[in-house]
Amino acid sequence: MVRPYETTPTTDQGAENIIRREPPLLTKLTYASYVYFIKGLVSPVYRWINLRESFNPPPGAPDIVKTYECRPNLPVRIFLPTFYDQTSPQTLPTLFTIHGGGFCVGQSRDDDEWNRSFADSQYVLVVALNYSKAPENPFPKSVHDIGALLNAVLSDESLPIDRTANTASKRSRTAILGFSSGANLALAACQLPLVREQQCYPAAVISCYGNLDLTVPVEEKTANRPWKGDLLPPPRNATTEPTMTFAPALEWGYIPYGQDLSDPLLSPYFAPREKLPPFVGVAAAELDILAHESWRFACRLAREGAAATVKLRQIPDRKSNDPRWRICGWENSVGRVGELEKEEVERFAFEENWGTGGVKWLLVPDVMHGFDNANCRWWFGGQETIEDAESKAEVCRVELGRWLKETVWCLDPGDETASVYSCSGHV
Repeated sequence: MVRPYETTPTTDQGAENIIRREPPLLTKLTYASYVYFIKGLVSPVYRWINLRESFNPPPGAPDIVKTYECRPNLPVRIFLPTFYDQTSPQTLPTLFTIHGGGFCVGQSRDDDEWNRSFADSQYVLVVALNYSKAPENPFPKSVHDIGALLNAVLSDESLPIDRTANTASKRSRTAILGFSSGANLALAACQLPLVREQQCYPAAVISCYGNLDLTVPVEEKTANRPWKGDLLPPPRNATTEPTMTFAPALEWGYIPYGQDLSDPLLSPYFAPREKLPPFVGVAAAELDILAHESWRFACRLAREGAAATVKLRQIPDRKSNDPRWRICGWENSVGRVGELEKEEVERFAFEENWGTGGVKWLLVPDVMHGFDNANCRWWFGGQETIEDAESKAEVCRVELGRWLKETVWCLDPGDETASVYSCSGHV
């Protein structure tokens, strides 16, 4: 039996979790100490890296670092393909990216490796957006930062952004992608009226291991993660996830007291399908406690979008007694996706497209939150874990690029380096 999608979180958990309550004083002090300890730890590191790189830019650095009048304190980093002729009038399909960091830490420089690799391998323009950090700038400040900068960049005629819509589909040749909390912000910003009215409104939004449902406490999400024990080396065999240790404190820093946690701008899991771009990509890490909400989100959008044109996809239940629907991925198995039956494979990947849009789901097996970020791999991984994450990050990056070019932007596969597109009117 297919479970109906829960339009409000009230049936999924008690009403007491919908409104952000003010915690006891001791809890607030504990959370504040965690947040400011992390910020104090990384701040001098970032200052040193930025100073050093201002004198000696590393390989893979952005071609342009630019500020805009709407947010002069939030520079964006712009990556042109290495072999792109900057004197050429050629325009490029454009991907905007948003870094993670639990809404409180991080900077757009964190994704330089990913952005440079994507720009070069996919021959697209990549623009890394920035946003104000909590607790000094709580929700929804960062959402509006992203919206303002997105519009500013799209209006910047000095950049070679392909601003022409595909003649058959009428879709733009832009997309936006976010990592972790950045995925939350990407999906939220796409719902803003000032962004939706933009002529180059993104044709696709991609969530990479996004924090999408803030109505569910972090400690409850651990029940939806597979535990593989000695089948994997440290730290992937741990019973806790390192990146989630400070998650409750980071959410405390971002979410104001009295805030409705099911607000789609805060929890994009509840965003109406019509408020999002035509195409939505959802990628997750199997060993991440956030993977299940990404899986539910992708299945719900596929079910709503496809309607009667294809089979109605079942939406996983995070509280199900059946581990097939409670666990995102497989427990007690490692790297055997190619040996699974078709129905089992769809737990890890599916793609559903219809005339006006589509959904792509990709669950990367046996990797942790932040697997495609060089800093996270170094901080949380042993050598075997790092090498495994690097190889899977590249496969994931290539697959997302293929989906954008072939399905979303309808790029002519016979001309990888030119702004020549064709679309048959259906995908």
